[in-house]
Amino acid sequence: MENIDRPIIVPWDFTPVAENAFIHAVRFSKSKNSEILLLHIVSDSKEIEEKEKSLAEACEKLAKDHGKKPGFVVQTGSIFHAIGEVATERKADMIIMGTHGLKGSQRFFGSKALKVVVSSKIPFLVIQEKPRREKMESILLPIDFKSGNKEKANWIYYMARNFDVKFTIIKGKAKDKGFKRKLRSNMNYIETYLKTHNVDYELVTATGKGKFKEEIVNYAKENDFDMIMIMATRDIKITDYLFGAPEQYVMANEYNIPVMCVNPRPAKIGSGFRASGG
Repeated sequence: MENIDRPIIVPWDFTPVAENAFIHAVRFSKSKNSEILLLHIVSDSKEIEEKEKSLAEACEKLAKDHGKKPGFVVQTGSIFHAIGEVATERKADMIIMGTHGLKGSQRFFGSKALKVVVSSKIPFLVIQEKPRREKMESILLPIDFKSGNKEKANWIYYMARNFDVKFTIIKGKAKDKGFKRKLRSNMNYIETYLKTHNVDYELVTATGKGKFKEEIVNYAKENDFDMIMIMATRDIKITDYLFGAPEQYVMANEYNIPVMCVNPRPAKIGSGFRASGG
């Protein structure tokens, strides 16, 4: 196991989608001078030696092709737990994972990706394709009535401080009086936080004519956003995996827009929270 602390972790399965994730990791690593760690999961320890040889070869090729040599580690266990465990142990800044979306026979993988994401306190960037630009320029931030939205403010500041991007908040619509009150509370909190921390942003409101998750994705596509940042549902249930939580739809969006997914912490976090998970 290579001694790399606070890395960007890329789950690695030797596929083109995993290499796309690595290319995103290279872009992020330039802003923070971070190391990249490829993580391959095996179910049997007998596979470790063979996979380590393959990973060593992959690292050399990635260095040649993309100008950044990653470290690597092979871990036994389930992908639903091992990725989060290694990320926590290494105090990873971020996990960048490729997914095959919700198309055809790959649909079940969309639910698997969600299950992997919610297993970790470290934020996931879920991607499908290579970055469209050399430098990330814009992030779309959906805000609705859910309680976890307030925690997103810390990650907005983290991205602003480290990557100098433009933020647009898209505010959902609510008909229920209780939901309207919660939405207003979330917006007041987010806007106060951003103004206090001198983060520039603009605000737009969803039309409410369709499902909010669909409006998010369509607005991101129409306005050429580099990323969507969402919160995962706290205590997600098995029915969400089976029938499709909103996060699952956004993560595996048909336009292949990268999605940063942050998991709500069980306790309230203050403004002193260190966004890299420590």
